[in-house]
Amino acid sequence: MGTSEPNTALERLFRETGWTLRQCAQAINRVGTERGTPKQYRAPSVHQWMSGSVPREDARSLILEAFARRLGRPVTHAEAGFPAPESEREATPSSTVDGIIDLGRLDMDPSRRSVLSAALFSVALTVPEWPDVVGRMEAAQRGMRTRIGMSDVQTVAAMTEQLSSLDDQFGGRTARPLAATFLVNTVAPFLRTPGPEDVRKAMMSAASDLCYLTGYMAVDEGLHGLAQRYYLQALQLAGASEDHLTYCTTLRGMSVQAVDLGQGPIAMRLADSAAASSPQAGPRMRAFLAGQQAHAAAQIGDRRSARMYLQEAEIAMDKAESRGKVFGSYDPAALNYHTGQVRFEMGDVHGAVAALEESDRLRYSIYRRTRVKERAILAERQLAVGHLEAACHTWGLALDDYPLVNSGRIDKRMTDMFNLISPHVRNHAAQALYERARTVVRPQTVPA
Repeated sequence: MGTSEPNTALERLFRETGWTLRQCAQAINRVGTERGTPKQYRAPSVHQWMSGSVPREDARSLILEAFARRLGRPVTHAEAGFPAPESEREATPSSTVDGIIDLGRLDMDPSRRSVLSAALFSVALTVPEWPDVVGRMEAAQRGMRTRIGMSDVQTVAAMTEQLSSLDDQFGGRTARPLAATFLVNTVAPFLRTPGPEDVRKAMMSAASDLCYLTGYMAVDEGLHGLAQRYYLQALQLAGASEDHLTYCTTLRGMSVQAVDLGQGPIAMRLADSAAASSPQAGPRMRAFLAGQQAHAAAQIGDRRSARMYLQEAEIAMDKAESRGKVFGSYDPAALNYHTGQVRFEMGDVHGAVAALEESDRLRYSIYRRTRVKERAILAERQLAVGHLEAACHTWGLALDDYPLVNSGRIDKRMTDMFNLISPHVRNHAAQALYERARTVVRPQTVPA
């Protein structure tokens, strides 16, 4: 589709970026690849758009995100001279609970999978600060009779714990539809039911935990835009219930998502926001936050801060461990993983291998999904330092657990494994791994 007039709005944005036409096309292609829909736009495409040709609707979201990342702020369809998509012309949810219901129903419906996968991770997402969300949520209908009690809160908390365990063992792709269904059918009605103020706050806190977990599971499937929407719901509910812990945990989770996507600056901002929002954090929480600050700082090349935060995390972990182990929270295995990531970002690949090996040794056996993912990362690092047979052995250990884990992130790691190992298939260990993987890995992940 075209117009008779040049798109001067898009041209203004383009000039603001300082890009060449080729750089602009490459940035848009990168966003498309991240979404799982690779594009091959070139300079002439960008020139045509500025001349008045209107890109397809699926391309517009890529263009807007690429510009937003470059400019560090949201870019709307109107600002870029594009017509608004149908989704933006629909009515917006009138409340936090409505938003949870709409999001969860979308997530429950297999026919909407293409909509979910099309949602983009956005570096320009507006993340509310604690003062913006604390205590601010529409009140449930008030009645004279109490309808929810702490037993209902305990039900939500127990179900969240069970879903988290399923996620740890079987991956987000398995557990997330269950979480979305529970949110819509059970938790949302609880949030609308009258009750004493302390019970209502506890229920919103429990719902916040579940929204955070559901977002985390969306990250595991590679649905990054969907994950951000769940994370925002978690922040709103955490503020409404004055739950600092879940608010900080969610910000940190958003930072982890960003750093894993290579978005270092936004990862650093989110990690710092999480730390600033928890001034009275205990040592284990401080280690939890500082480890992420260290990883983000290393990714943006701030070596001094990375070392400082990593040392802070190590000191805090020593204090936390001296007080007794807390199963299911940030632990020495997680800290060693962060150490490995920091060393890798700073160019010390041998040091990264040593830290990741220690992390694997210390990890609790129930964290199967994490074990598979991080063994795959360890194998990649081992191969990078020339330890081919050690890498093949580690990938083999990952394959032992792989059939039980349904995870988009792990499937991507397996695709990477095929690409990395294929140049070495004349080696006996590499050939054996390659042939075994072709029979074990899910068909859509195996190269043709």
